[in-house]
Amino acid sequence: MQIRSGELESHLARALAPLYVVHGDEPLLALEAADAVRARARAAGHTERTVLTAERGFDWSALAAAGASLSLFGDRRIVELRLPSGKPGTDGANAIAAYVASLSSDTVTIVSLPRLDRAGQNSAWFTALAEAGVVINVFPIERAQLPAWIASRLARQQQKTDAETLAFLADCVEGNLLAAHQEIRKLGLLFPPGALAFDAVREAVLDVARYEVYGLTEAMLGADRPRLARMLAGLEAEGEAPPRVLWVIAEEIRALARLQSGVATGASAQDIFRQHRIWGEPRQRLLVRAAKRFDAKETRAALAHAARVDRMAKGLARGDVWDELLQLALRVAA
Repeated sequence: MQIRSGELESHLARALAPLYVVHGDEPLLALEAADAVRARARAAGHTERTVLTAERGFDWSALAAAGASLSLFGDRRIVELRLPSGKPGTDGANAIAAYVASLSSDTVTIVSLPRLDRAGQNSAWFTALAEAGVVINVFPIERAQLPAWIASRLARQQQKTDAETLAFLADCVEGNLLAAHQEIRKLGLLFPPGALAFDAVREAVLDVARYEVYGLTEAMLGADRPRLARMLAGLEAEGEAPPRVLWVIAEEIRALARLQSGVATGASAQDIFRQHRIWGEPRQRLLVRAAKRFDAKETRAALAHAARVDRMAKGLARGDVWDELLQLALRVAA
């Protein structure tokens, strides 16, 4: 059984499974999902807890021992297996398969994993976990969903605010849900329940945005020019290397060129994406929209512009590299 992290609360209100797999790369949401399962298990009488972290050199017999051992006081238990790499190896895969084949009704097991690729999710050990328990898929909060997510978190502490303030908060904590959680909690401590004024929030909230270079392409392909300029300025202020930023921008322009070229020959967008390994539905959707407003001639000109910026970044041509990066990205976002 697979559910999203947002569905976990209603699931736990109905039942408590013997096994949960927290699967994803968003630290805050993964932590909260594990906490929710742990709290529900404790409420059901699972008071003893064993935590195993499977890092390099881990003795997988410890997992079998945790599943087979009996509580000294007859209490129900929680066994947590944390696999930071997401790769248990042959011994670990066998140990996990053996463990889930003999789950005890007196034990709730929580397995924490990073987001696995397709091969990892199709592996025998992950399939065994999914068939024996509940997989909680922890997906990142997309930028467009962030204001609504913040609003729901404020509502938990009986606070609310208007769309302008929510947009401001989203800009301040972009890409960093842990920082967003801290700022929301801070607003709960600073202000009473009720409506929050924009000026009060602006004074209280720090600019803790994490300007991820890969998030830049979302703004560029989505033609969000103010956000694009803000993120580039943030990357420059954080000391990001211009060649890395250029590579990410140029890679999206090349993907756009491949899409336009393939469509011109009659191929479908999905076939082109599969052929060139352009993954991710949000990215694909943005590329299709960009291809409709940006013709092939403009794409070739953008690639030539990227080549000039590359020479500047390598010291082979004169110019302000960051200004040219901005002009190049705005060209695509036009």
